[in-house]
Amino acid sequence: MEYHRTKDILHVMQLLGHKSIKNTLVYTHLVDFGGDEFVCKVAKSVDEAEALVESGFDYVTDVDGMRLFRKRK
Repeated sequence: MEYHRTKDILHVMQLLGHKSIKNTLVYTHLVDFGGDEFVCKVAKSVDEAEALVESGFDYVTDVDGMRLFRKRK
């Protein structure tokens, strides 16, 4: 789940406490990235951005002074 979320194999290796990347690869080969679907939201203020983060959305980028967020379905 963490690898699917972050796509960072080294982070997952540390999280699981593996000394060898080979051990981590045993688990991460099961991840299917094909069905990534997201709910996207726009925050126009800091309060809106705070509410989105608190409800599990991840910050993506700024566009025209607005902040874009997404959360995996």
